[in-house]
Amino acid sequence: MASLSRVSLVHNSNIPLHRWRRTGIVEPPRALLAAQKPLCYWPQFLSSKVVISFEVSSNARYFGSWVPRATVEVVDDHIVVEEEDKAKEKSGILRVGVICGGPSAERGISLNSARSVLDHIQGDDLHVSCYYVDSNLNAYAISSAQVYSNTPSDFDFKLESLAQGFQSLADFAKHLSSSVDIVFPVIHGRFGEDGGIQELLEKHNIPFVGTRSNECRKAFDKFDASLELNRKGFVTVPSFLVKGSQSDKSDLSAWFARNQLDPNLGKVVVKPARAGSSIGVTVAYGIADSLKKANDIISEGIDDRVLVEIFLEGGREFTAIVLDVGSGFDCHPIVFLPTEVELQFQGSIDVQEKDAIFNYRRKYLPTQQVAYHTPPRFPVDVIENIREGASLLFRGFGLHDFARIDGWFFPSSVTMTTPDETKFGRTEFGTIVFTDINLISGMEQTSFLFQQASKVGFSHSNILRTIIRRACSRFPHLASYNSTSHLLPRRSKSSQLNESFPRRKVFVIFGGETSERQVSLMSGTNVWLNLQAFDDLDVTPCLLAPHNGYSTSKDRVKKENNMSSRSVWSLPYSLVLRHTTEEVLAACIEADEPDRAVLTSSLRNRVMDELREGLKKHDWFTGFDIDDEIPLILSVDQWIKLAKEVQATVFIAVHGGIGEDGTLQFLLEAEGVPYTGPGAMASSICMDKVATSLALKHLGNMGVHTINKELWRKEDLLNKSVPEIWQDLTTKLLCETLCVKPARDGCSTGVARLCCLDDLAVYVEALEECLLRIPSNTLSKAHGMIEMPNPPPELLIFEPFIETDEIIVSSKSVNETARGLMWEGRSRWVEITVGVIGKRGSMHSLSPSLTVKESGDILSLEEKFQGGTGINLTPPPVSIMSNEALTRCKQNIELIANTLQLEGFSRIDAFVNVDSGEVLIIEVNTVPGMTPSTVLIHQALAEQPPMYPHRFFRALLDLASDRCT
Repeated sequence: MASLSRVSLVHNSNIPLHRWRRTGIVEPPRALLAAQKPLCYWPQFLSSKVVISFEVSSNARYFGSWVPRATVEVVDDHIVVEEEDKAKEKSGILRVGVICGGPSAERGISLNSARSVLDHIQGDDLHVSCYYVDSNLNAYAISSAQVYSNTPSDFDFKLESLAQGFQSLADFAKHLSSSVDIVFPVIHGRFGEDGGIQELLEKHNIPFVGTRSNECRKAFDKFDASLELNRKGFVTVPSFLVKGSQSDKSDLSAWFARNQLDPNLGKVVVKPARAGSSIGVTVAYGIADSLKKANDIISEGIDDRVLVEIFLEGGREFTAIVLDVGSGFDCHPIVFLPTEVELQFQGSIDVQEKDAIFNYRRKYLPTQQVAYHTPPRFPVDVIENIREGASLLFRGFGLHDFARIDGWFFPSSVTMTTPDETKFGRTEFGTIVFTDINLISGMEQTSFLFQQASKVGFSHSNILRTIIRRACSRFPHLASYNSTSHLLPRRSKSSQLNESFPRRKVFVIFGGETSERQVSLMSGTNVWLNLQAFDDLDVTPCLLAPHNGYSTSKDRVKKENNMSSRSVWSLPYSLVLRHTTEEVLAACIEADEPDRAVLTSSLRNRVMDELREGLKKHDWFTGFDIDDEIPLILSVDQWIKLAKEVQATVFIAVHGGIGEDGTLQFLLEAEGVPYTGPGAMASSICMDKVATSLALKHLGNMGVHTINKELWRKEDLLNKSVPEIWQDLTTKLLCETLCVKPARDGCSTGVARLCCLDDLAVYVEALEECLLRIPSNTLSKAHGMIEMPNPPPELLIFEPFIETDEIIVSSKSVNETARGLMWEGRSRWVEITVGVIGKRGSMHSLSPSLTVKESGDILSLEEKFQGGTGINLTPPPVSIMSNEALTRCKQNIELIANTLQLEGFSRIDAFVNVDSGEVLIIEVNTVPGMTPSTVLIHQALAEQPPMYPHRFFRALLDLASDRCT
């Protein structure tokens, strides 16, 4: 088996060298194996005391994104955060404690926010320690590696062996008071934004970022906040509060009557008063339906205070970030350019969603159902009124440091009954209504915080550090950390570090027009942000633009073969931070529209002038680091020639289509441009699932097996009778349950389990109607939302559905032995996904991840790529797969990779027998997902020593360069 040190990381002499070593899988402590909790295993280390640390050569300097210096210690089989020695405490290094998790349904998003904060603030002058609060308010010190888990469910059940737990929240606070200088809470929802964590920190005199507890409580409760807004003279939405089980139908009836709502059909929004991120938000009709849905929220434990609001038709939603640039307790809020949130509907499924709202899924999963416009497409006076109102609100509620404020703009054409025409929000163009105050705004990579900050000159790192430094100014004993002597010099993202130090060019390309293009945007954005950590790299994000319109798959293939018609956009920083490729493309085109460009520039300069004036009194603010650049469009040919001319390495993050079928690889090879991932031939074979099976069929005697497949054209499926097709498939494949998937697509799009003839009929109808998605639980077996390829695929594969053993993860104790993993192990087959990395012929298998499906039998798009959902167990617990079987499994994976002539990196999905390590191949992805929550990151972190995302992506980049030297 090839060692990792042999396959990677050959840097040239002027690039910082990180020496990796691999010690392999080690046995867990015997005491843990003997325990009556056999499924709570997490890989342990060689001895009872071992230190994991990163050593980076002294000439390495990192800006923007910072390499986490993971420093953890294992003592008596528990990982604890190593105490900083006193010399470090006096050295001027600011110690920041990032706390994530919490009891709300948003704890997965909280983990994403913590990951982003860690990525962008860690540095030589600022050290980060990570902490996690579980759903029962138990606090733990965790290693920074755990922050890169996809969801808290990945490690909730392992916390006893994984982390240092505290006996109580008071003990946790005592630890914080001696271990960190300031706390950055990133707990969203309950305990994070309701004043809970703030009250704990205040009691122990621990400085923290954000608003104090009393003010949090007033702003977080939507009903109380609405009353306060009304008292302060703002226009508000009429609302009614349902409290606990004391819901009074007569009071609600009177409220319906006062607001002229039909008692049976009156349309309202029902939502928890104390929850965020659209958790539990729904639409109801009439009094009875409103009470039912309110009681559902209460019975589900989301909240015992539920708000019923009038559904405001015809409004346009917006959100605005507020940054406090004052000193000490002097508040000076400045509002960034707001963002308009536009819901868009396509296809018959969307048309049915007449009650569509900006819900949790639309907020956190890239989807064409939502588009964002910064600044909003409102009159300038309205935008300025929004900014003024948000600033007044920030001051009036006594908020600190930063916040996000949401609301609605109703044009004059929309009728709104307002008791007092003098209230703030009334303009000649319409009415502005503020509805939600978010005290800890989401901090995912493309969140509103970073979108709006980048529009006015802040990088991710700069805005986060500005927030932290502003918070420090409220605490006199932290003032020394804000002195210029303790701050590292910063450089513009667009400037050269040193003319005598040439920076290596890297083009990160993403996008395309397959159903995987949104995941591609997530992958490319993540790679681009991580590679910016390296000072010797000059990284440019590039969008592979789609062709105009979507006709048929055949037309798309013809267009893709005609590469001369394809274009690539070289993107400035702020334009990358979007949720969909369509948004990015629209923003590029908009930048060329003179009127819109002039308006945006004018508003941007106005906000930047305000920020510059407010921040000039702070020595620690060293200026903006994002330039106002315009996007550049090139043909694919021009773009490749430019890459050759500047000697760039291309990092391919285009999933599916020309990015994964060998087309782009062939074009780059023809010009001698180095690129990441396998070559053109291997990519072409792996893209075709049938060809992949044929290439591996001869390995059956060596422990590698393939699944029988039947290939059908969409045209034949639409023209033949469904019973005839079902009979033909089940007879030839010798099975009663089928799995259907596009022949040349991935990312779970179009993949479904068909248990009966009716399921096949539903799927064929979806193809015929060109549906964008099949709603949850439409088929006979429970399942999540099935995203369908757009346009529908011309070729589809049917294969037997492989029954695997169900793995259930629980972080709650039903009884003493039920905590953790539950697995019966009947079939002895489980599903895995595993990354391979290295040079051709000597590929190295990372530790596989067991895939745990939360809904249905097929991993959904969300479970694969949306942070905060989906569970992956990396590596497989020994209670499921022994180390011997794991070793054989990895050997088989490496055999597959080398047989297919893979190189660089790829991901292999398969079923594995937990006893023998035999592998049943599903598919090979030569451009796997590289999102912040991808399993490849988990697996890289499971290596010894852990490979953090910055270094992992750098290793992949260097493998590409080495191939061409």
